Amino acid sequence: MQCIFVNNKPIYLTTIVEKETDFKNFLLKDADLNVVLKTLSKKKINSVRLIGYSEDKLLKTFKKKLPNVVAGGGKVYNKNGEILFIYRNDKWDLPKGKAEKKETIEDTAIREVEEETGIKNLEIIDKLPTTYHIYKRNGKHKLKITHWYKMKSDFKGKLHPQLNEGITKVEWLKEEEAYKALENSYANIKLLF
Repeated sequence: MQCIFVNNKPIYLTTIVEKETDFKNFLLKDADLNVVLKTLSKKKINSVRLIGYSEDKLLKTFKKKLPNVVAGGGKVYNKNGEILFIYRNDKWDLPKGKAEKKETIEDTAIREVEEETGIKNLEIIDKLPTTYHIYKRNGKHKLKITHWYKMKSDFKGKLHPQLNEGITKVEWLKEEEAYKALENSYANIKLLF
């Protein structure tokens, strides 16, 4: 079951119809996204399920409903096993950002992590799950598709938050501190832990 987040509430893409309880079902191909998002914003609704016929076409069908923004980001480890976090909009997050034209997604991830944190010497170790979330910019909803990578760095210099992106802190967090930070983070970031 694929999951797309809207303000930490999930939209599930599925082929299975279940009896509604604290969620609502919609047919994926006919769903009006404005109605879906309005339904999801109600307090007593915890999630929405968009039901399709073919498991392998669910995401492709959903992507056609909104403009897509492709991004890359990193879950970066240092030699001590600490994880690099940023603090933006009163939440802990991992560094990420929008891909530029003719840039590979791996290059995007490295560039964005460097720009947002001031870190250098990044190396991609592995691919992590891709996350999806809907956000609103200039009155229009968009689907952000973020490709995540596990990275490492031996960088020992000073970290610099990218202030013009609203980042106020950049910190290496030990594992227990990282899990504490996730309590004040986003649902899609939690999928990476």
